[in-house]
Amino acid sequence: MSEVSDSGKTPRLDAASAALLARIEADVREHLAPKPRRLAHSISVAETAESLALAYGVDPFLARCAGLLHDWEKASSGAEQEARARELGIDLGVDLSLVRPLLHGIIAARELPSRYPGLPAELWHAIEVHTTAAVEMSPLDEVLFVADGIEPLRPATPGIERTRSLVGDATLDDLFWESFVGGVVYVLEGGRYLYPGTLEVYNSLAAKRAATNS
Repeated sequence: MSEVSDSGKTPRLDAASAALLARIEADVREHLAPKPRRLAHSISVAETAESLALAYGVDPFLARCAGLLHDWEKASSGAEQEARARELGIDLGVDLSLVRPLLHGIIAARELPSRYPGLPAELWHAIEVHTTAAVEMSPLDEVLFVADGIEPLRPATPGIERTRSLVGDATLDDLFWESFVGGVVYVLEGGRYLYPGTLEVYNSLAAKRAATNS
């Protein structure tokens, strides 16, 4: 789909990939036009994901596509997302009204493959877990998760600034860990509901990292 140019900075796409990327960006711009801040965020995440992908040896085409599409369902209200999740039989083990902010990626991963059949399953998995994370995260999963958390339009917090400062120096696994933990801290400090699955992911990742570093 893509390869890095001689400069090492600009992805070079084949004609089919370039056409698909242009179509996706045009679709996203139209779909999210009523929500300009969400559109700006999606474009920024796409650019950040592409940059991270180039820095960490991940396919920049897939990263950019994932960034563009990750918030597709945000065109709908939280109530509409919850209703659609129920229609799709999505089950997170808790009442879906408690986890509305987590639903959009899961819904998009179910709905969009038929619209873009040329994109692989790994991209849809990245979109599905970009809010929840998972015990097993692929490099593309991690790139999208981090990009969503640190894209330049997000207001700086100590956690976000720390993660931004580690780009290029930390491994991708460590960068994801910092972003994930920062997100958990943000939820806790705000007194928000913490999805139990997040705690399970945290404990599993923490145990895995402890075993690796021992």
